[in-house]
Amino acid sequence: MIESHILIGMEGDIYGDVSNNTAMQVDSRIIQAFQKNLLEAQDILDQNRLLINEINQNHSSKMPHNLSRNVGLIRELNNNIRRVVDLYADLSSSCVKSREASSEGDSSGTLKSDGKVNQKRTRIS
Repeated sequence: MIESHILIGMEGDIYGDVSNNTAMQVDSRIIQAFQKNLLEAQDILDQNRLLINEINQNHSSKMPHNLSRNVGLIRELNNNIRRVVDLYADLSSSCVKSREASSEGDSSGTLKSDGKVNQKRTRIS
């Protein structure tokens, strides 16, 4: 059940508290995105471990063919590292969005009829 409180302002704007239910739906979506990105990052890191092992074996063999193969493997490794960095950047962005959503959804904010949040300010004396 969604709990909300409605107030009508002096200019006729309708205000309602942002419900905890909305915050829980946002949290659920963010958690799913976290899990997806973390699993994808882990798969890439596992692949990188295999690439590094192969690169080390090729380097140890000192065979020209294996050494030249390392060029491609190192490129693949670098691309994978970029992908992991992007995934972690997405996680960071999601974390910021989650924090913003939770601060908008607490009891210190109200939601106007146009969907904008009106924050109440508390003065400290």
